[in-house]
Amino acid sequence: MNRKTAFLAMIGGHALADYPLQGDFLAKGKSRNAPIPGCPWWQLLSAHAAIHGLFVGVITKRPILGVVEAIIHAITDDAKCRGRISYNQDQAVHIVCKAVWAVLSKDKAP
Repeated sequence: MNRKTAFLAMIGGHALADYPLQGDFLAKGKSRNAPIPGCPWWQLLSAHAAIHGLFVGVITKRPILGVVEAIIHAITDDAKCRGRISYNQDQAVHIVCKAVWAVLSKDKAP
């Protein structure tokens, strides 16, 4: 997969993972400021971030990029939930990460 296609696929995966696959439960429960009783916020944040990491790892065929994506995604979303960055800043970080992963995911020589 070329870089442009990988980037577009990751943007599509991001849209799926951040909206329909996240749902109201994860969106609300991942915040340490207003957790859902009985559901540790960090578990829900980790689950959400893992979904993003899975998309990146599969699309780039580089599992390490999926792991790094999950970590950065969790840190970024936590900062947003804590009011340290805005929604638009959160989304900008996610998109920039996808661009970096696309550059790092160039096909290996056959």
